Amino acid sequence: MKYLSTRGHAERKGFSDILLEGLAPDGGLYLPQSYPQVDAATLTQWRLTFESEGYAQLAFCILERFIDDIPAADLHRLCHAAYRTEVFGDPRIAPARTLEPGLHILGLSNGPTVAFKDMAMQLLGHLFEYELERRGDHLNVLGATSGDTGSAAEYAMRGKSRIQVFMTSPHGRMSPFQQAQMFTLLDPNIHNLAIEGVFDDCQDLVKAVSNDLGFKRQYRIGTVNSINWARLLAQVVYYFAGYFQVTQSNDQPLDVCVPSGNFGNVCAAHVARMMGLPLRHLVVATNENDVLDEFFKTGRYQVRNASQTHETTSPSMDISKASNFERFIFDLLGRDGARTRSLFGDGLSQNGLFDLSQEPAFERSFANYGFLSGKSTHSDRIRTIQLANERWGDWIDPHTADGLKVALEHRDPSVSLMVLETALPIKFSETMFEALGQNPPLPERFAHLMQQPKQFQVMPADVDLIKRYIAEHALKV
Repeated sequence: MKYLSTRGHAERKGFSDILLEGLAPDGGLYLPQSYPQVDAATLTQWRLTFESEGYAQLAFCILERFIDDIPAADLHRLCHAAYRTEVFGDPRIAPARTLEPGLHILGLSNGPTVAFKDMAMQLLGHLFEYELERRGDHLNVLGATSGDTGSAAEYAMRGKSRIQVFMTSPHGRMSPFQQAQMFTLLDPNIHNLAIEGVFDDCQDLVKAVSNDLGFKRQYRIGTVNSINWARLLAQVVYYFAGYFQVTQSNDQPLDVCVPSGNFGNVCAAHVARMMGLPLRHLVVATNENDVLDEFFKTGRYQVRNASQTHETTSPSMDISKASNFERFIFDLLGRDGARTRSLFGDGLSQNGLFDLSQEPAFERSFANYGFLSGKSTHSDRIRTIQLANERWGDWIDPHTADGLKVALEHRDPSVSLMVLETALPIKFSETMFEALGQNPPLPERFAHLMQQPKQFQVMPADVDLIKRYIAEHALKV
């Protein structure tokens, strides 16, 4: 299996190389040359595998279709090391729960940081460690987070001798619990950089550093954001696991609704669907930062600047430049790398937008790829949190509430619908208290989190300062 750039770079690389690289040399994102196809017999076998051998074995079955440069025995061991009951607290790893017949939530918040990012990050940590040991190499990981990626990455990478983590986050824009999860990690290989700006500024810094190929190679810069294909690939697994839990046979279609900011989570659903998983509609749910909803309704993709990005009560989705959207557009345009480069390179940098509304490709986003979308506001998420608690006795966080609100708008009684959970409500206790008049349950392991000492650096959104900090603290050959 070889991987190519969404922007048309001529080189084709193996999985292990792109694992450590992040962005392609031309600034594009990596995708497989083609998606492995899963026939009915294989889907049936994977269902039986999941039911009898569990999530880790299912992960191995899926990942080996994409990874041929790690020996199968090693990949099997890495999957089983990542997806353990002791780490995720439930033998199903990603347990689905039923609100009512035909309406389900896929539980993705059982990991160390109680957010769905753990589902991929735990595997990514093992993959990084394995490949670095195999090469006798080291890696300086640079990431951006709007709340959950950072803590999941840091918990997965903390204490690893061959890895330094430099995590940027928007200063003062995460919930207090999210900040505490990250900033209380005092491991010497963890560096928290609180950037004066919004998440998009953090993401732009990561891309700017990654696009400086000389600096990237000198300091061995890698990424853990979902621009890293390995992380998105790990997320593909739980769509299969969720499907097997809420359907009885493989001839049943399923709609999924995904709270979306950076488009990574729903892009994984797109990959699963392209492989042959019977997902009918992929429903994109946004908050007030509705760039993606606007595109799927109009064909116009227009990014917002920092002053136009709303600060909301579902802060992990306060994103107006969806990095992974480029992967979908590449597929939508028939894998035309030159056209994708013109849209995401020159088009967005010069005009801040592109418009496909008059092109046949835009119609294909519905006809061929099943995308629908909707938007949720603060009042919507408060009402939906209340609805879930009153009607079904279920606690859902604000982002999952955005997903459930939009899902119910698109619900077809003849097809089951699954909403992807993003985090435990405790991460957003202020909003939960506003909705329900009480704080959500606090897992015992976090009882003293807020009182622990914190360590972080506040910095302006200046790429030269970020590079200087990395150069001073990076692992060196």
